[in-house]
Amino acid sequence: MSSSVAPFKKQQYSDLKRDCVKNKKLFEDPEFPANDSSVFYKEKRFGIVKWKRPGEITSDPRLFVEGINSHDLNQGHVGNCWFVAASSCLALKPKLWKKVIPDWEEQDWDPKHPENYAGIFHFRFWVFGQWTDVVVDDRLPTVDGRLIYCHSNSKREFWSALLEKAYAKLYGCYESLRGGKAGDAVVDFSGAVCETIDLEEEAFYKDQEKQNHLFEKLLEIYNCGGIISCSIKAEEHKSEHKMSNGLVKGHAYAVTAVKRVHLGHGPYPRTKAFPMIRMRNPWGYKEWNGPWSDRDTQGIGGWHGRDPEPGVANGTGSQMSTPMPPTSTPSSPGLNNKQKDLNLEGDDSLSEST
Repeated sequence: MSSSVAPFKKQQYSDLKRDCVKNKKLFEDPEFPANDSSVFYKEKRFGIVKWKRPGEITSDPRLFVEGINSHDLNQGHVGNCWFVAASSCLALKPKLWKKVIPDWEEQDWDPKHPENYAGIFHFRFWVFGQWTDVVVDDRLPTVDGRLIYCHSNSKREFWSALLEKAYAKLYGCYESLRGGKAGDAVVDFSGAVCETIDLEEEAFYKDQEKQNHLFEKLLEIYNCGGIISCSIKAEEHKSEHKMSNGLVKGHAYAVTAVKRVHLGHGPYPRTKAFPMIRMRNPWGYKEWNGPWSDRDTQGIGGWHGRDPEPGVANGTGSQMSTPMPPTSTPSSPGLNNKQKDLNLEGDDSLSEST
C-alpha cells in the first residue's frame, strides 16, 4: 500500500504558498473558483453568495481556538450531516486529524508574522488507496456576512469550514456533499475499512443477547480508539423528521463516548452499571429528550444534575447520553493501520421504543 501523498489537481501546497508569500499576494484557487460553480451543480438555493476571507469575517481568525474538539462543527445549509458527524468524530482522535490537517501550526495565522500568511491551506484524504493532498484558498461562501456551510461555535475558528471546503473541492462542489454515509467520510479520513450493521434487518430489537453483544463490540471498538457514528433510516418524505424522543430520522450523529456508567446512589448499588452511549447532533441543537437527558427531571436513577462519570453522563449543548443506542456507526483508526470502521443503522421503531 502506497505511503506517498499525491497532489490533487497537481497543485503543490509548498510551491504555491512560497510563490504567494514571495509576491505578497493571497492565493486564489483557479481549480475551485469563488463562484457559483463551486457551490452548486444544479440547484441554487440562496440569494447572492459572497465569498469572504476569514479576515473579512473576524478581526482575529484562527485555525483552532482553544484546541480542537467535536463541538467545533455545526452543519450549514447543505444536507451533509454525514460529513459533519464524521468530522466531529475525527476531532476526538489526534493521530487521525493530524494526518488530515498536516502541519497545522504552520498553516495557522501568526499575528507576529502576518507577512507569512498567504490565504492557502491544505488537507489530506484517502482516495483510491492513497493519501491525496487537496489545496484550497481561504475564501468561504457567505450570505449576509455569515458562513452558509459548516462553521464553528467560535466566529474566530475556521478549521471546520476549510476542511469542508477541501472536501467539497474533492467531490466537485458543495452541493455534491448532499446525502451520504458517515462511514464513507471516515474512510476518506483514515483509509479504514467500514463495516455496516443494520439493526433493523438483523432484528436487534427482538434479541436482548444480540443487543448486549453489540454493546460489547461498540465498547471494544471505542476503547481501541475507534470512530463511531449513528444514523436512523427514513423514507425520503420523512427525512429530517424529528421524532417524539428528540432524535431525527434520516440524520447522522457522532458517537463521542461509549461506557458503562455506575450511579452508586439511589435505588442502584455501585455494582449496577448502565450501558451508555453519548451522541452529538451535527446541527448543534435538537437532542434526545428521554431518560438521562437534560429534560429528565427525575432521572432513570435519580441522578438529575449529577455526573457520575465526568464527560459521559448528561448532555451538554447538542450532545446527549442515551441507554444502549438506537443506531450507531463505529470505526477504528486506517486500513493502512489495519483499522476497522463499523457503521450501524436502524429504523425509527427502534429509536421510538428506546
